Amino acid sequence: MTTNTEISIGEKLRGIRAQLTGPGAPFELEQVGLGDGRMVAAYRHAFQTLPQLINAGRSHGAAEFMVYGEDRWTFDRFFAAVDALASRLQKQQGLKPGQRVAIAMRNRPEWVVAFAAVALLGAVPVPINSFGLSSELMSNLDDTTPVWLICDADRHERVKQAIQGRALKVAVVDGEGGDVPWAQLIAGGHDGWLAPVLQPDDTALILFTSGATSRAKGVESTHRAVCQAVFNIDFIGALAAMSSPEAVAAIMARRLQPTTLSIVPLFHVSGLHAQLLASLRHGRRLVFMYRWDAQQALELIRKEQVTQFNGAPSMVQQLIGLPNFMDPEYSGNLSGLGFGGGGLHPRLIDEVLGKFGGRMSGIGFGLTESNGVCAGSSGKMFEAYPRASGTLSPVIEVRIADLDGAALPHGEAGEVWLRGVTLMRGYWGDAASTAKAVQDGWFRSGDIGVVDDEGFITIVDRIKDVINRSGEKIAAAEVEACLLQHEGLEEAAVFSMPHEVTGEQVVAVVVGKPQARLSEALLRDFVSQRLAGYKVPSRIVVRVQPLPRNPAGKMLKASIRKECEPLMGPL
Repeated sequence: MTTNTEISIGEKLRGIRAQLTGPGAPFELEQVGLGDGRMVAAYRHAFQTLPQLINAGRSHGAAEFMVYGEDRWTFDRFFAAVDALASRLQKQQGLKPGQRVAIAMRNRPEWVVAFAAVALLGAVPVPINSFGLSSELMSNLDDTTPVWLICDADRHERVKQAIQGRALKVAVVDGEGGDVPWAQLIAGGHDGWLAPVLQPDDTALILFTSGATSRAKGVESTHRAVCQAVFNIDFIGALAAMSSPEAVAAIMARRLQPTTLSIVPLFHVSGLHAQLLASLRHGRRLVFMYRWDAQQALELIRKEQVTQFNGAPSMVQQLIGLPNFMDPEYSGNLSGLGFGGGGLHPRLIDEVLGKFGGRMSGIGFGLTESNGVCAGSSGKMFEAYPRASGTLSPVIEVRIADLDGAALPHGEAGEVWLRGVTLMRGYWGDAASTAKAVQDGWFRSGDIGVVDDEGFITIVDRIKDVINRSGEKIAAAEVEACLLQHEGLEEAAVFSMPHEVTGEQVVAVVVGKPQARLSEALLRDFVSQRLAGYKVPSRIVVRVQPLPRNPAGKMLKASIRKECEPLMGPL
């Protein structure tokens, strides 16, 4: 008679977690006091400030760091440009700690140079959504009042008229215009810069998130929050590696420099923290694309011996659907594929595991307000729980709450509340929104989730009226407000519907004014002239009857969505 003594993946992970976080361990935990007096769990060995984290990358010297077309940057070249820019911003332009510098450009080496130089001076980088049109970019600039804008020519063209007369200096990294030529700012021959004295509770970063409102909010985070979040990504990676020794052994046997094809925008927390800052610290390589093209991406994966691709669900879907993806010449060096933990179609997960099993593919759950990863899994963890959004982090408390905020037991669905060292300080200049979102240190995520007995969290729905299209968060209210600028519209309702490729799609139902001549094509064109392309509805249904409302006048979006279900065939 034999006894099955195999332990569950959850029990294995608990043992590994204890090993990694115990006294003297690499991810040893301690209690630290935050600026508001609360004590929370934190990693003892994490960096205290963003400059400390950035400067750790200097040790990688001549190793290649960034590739953009034919332009190749070593770590040495990168830090030479960073130091030159920091010197001139500080000594010639008078940039001071705490002042804000907006960065608006597509993913490219100059983005990274600007970010690092600003952070090293104790100023506050403000990455803004490069997909935005003029009004969206100006909204970010109006809210944060930066003293500098470092941008590419495309973004400069969108805002140059609107910023005339402002106390805002501009540098354009790839063209004419601006107040100081970019080449002059990063040229050699500078006389260094003075490192400021920074505290962990000083403001390090402002990132924008759409949330559920029509105006994007700036998420203000401290140095401690950002550094702990990046260290937490390392912890999730170590947990995954120790639970998937065979996959890790195969990766090590290839003896390749870890290389990420970076297509996730750097103004997103997933692109900034999990790709840029992690690569900078650990000597990994980043390959940037000018714009997404699946076939070109696969060619870059082959040519540059890319070892990791993390992208929006639609990108992963397109990539693995290419006929030559499974050819070892193309994907043989890939350690895994990664995507976010919300809005995923189950078919995509099944295809990744079916075509690409036995590697370190994975998933994660996090928000801008939490500085990214709250939970994550890859390798054996992901294979064991492919529908989950990951195993919980030791530095983030999670409460699954009912409508009154009371904690629910494991296995019951409720709103995901988060508390811990990586949470934002608040929404920049918006105390009312901060107070609404954060209660007694708990951030109300607006996501509906379930935590099981093994410590895995699964995101199943959302409370907030936010659409997750290919990883881009879209406020339904923003698209509604845009539609209602059309003089022929009386009402508009915008919501998400499932989509096999993008996870969710933007759908609008509108009612026109009497005698108005409306069409789906006309309204899509109207929105596309005012909002970024990814926010334009995939479908716009024009109806004659008023939109259904309850007796209090609240629009019944659930009923409208149900009415639309028969109309939503495959795109």
